[in-house]
Parts: sequence; structure tokens; C-alpha cells
Amino acid sequence: MRFCFHCRTEILLTGRIGRRELCPHCGRDLHACRNCRFYDPQAYNSCRESQAERVLDKDRGNFCDYFAYREGDGAPDGTPASGTSVRDKLASLFK
Repeated sequence: MRFCFHCRTEILLTGRIGRRELCPHCGRDLHACRNCRFYDPQAYNSCRESQAERVLDKDRGNFCDYFAYREGDGAPDGTPASGTSVRDKLASLFK
């Protein structure tokens, strides 16, 4: 499943996401670093693809040739999609 990084709405588009594609719910660019499977805030330039050119605005559409839409739970930046904090999840393990 694909999700928008901003509103976390499921994206039903199939195939390759173009540079001008917008989220039907919030209108944000879909071909943006924060929707990419290589996006990692902990990595150099926030990208795990070493050959990708540097992109300064990770929220806006770009021309990156290595862009591959992130599949997963709707939490591209590492935050829980459900709104449950990591601390709450950890505490629930010891109850």
C-alpha cells in the first residue's frame, strides 16, 4: 500500500508516480523525497541512495531518477502512523 507522507491517506494510483502527481486528499506532491523508499532522515542528505543528487526541499516534487514510492504503513518518517508514541508501545510491553 502507498500512503501520502503528509496526510497519510492511502494513494490508489498504480504504476510509476510522475513528478506532477498530487495527493487527491491534501494536494501535496507525491514525487517527493518523503514518499520515497530511499528517504532516511538519519542518512547523508536524508537519502540511502548514494548516487542520487542532493534535494534540499524533501516535501516538494523533484526530478530524482532514483525515486521509488515507499510501500508500507504510512509512516515514512519513522513516526507511528496510528498516533501511538514509541514510549506508549514500549510501556505496553511491560503491562
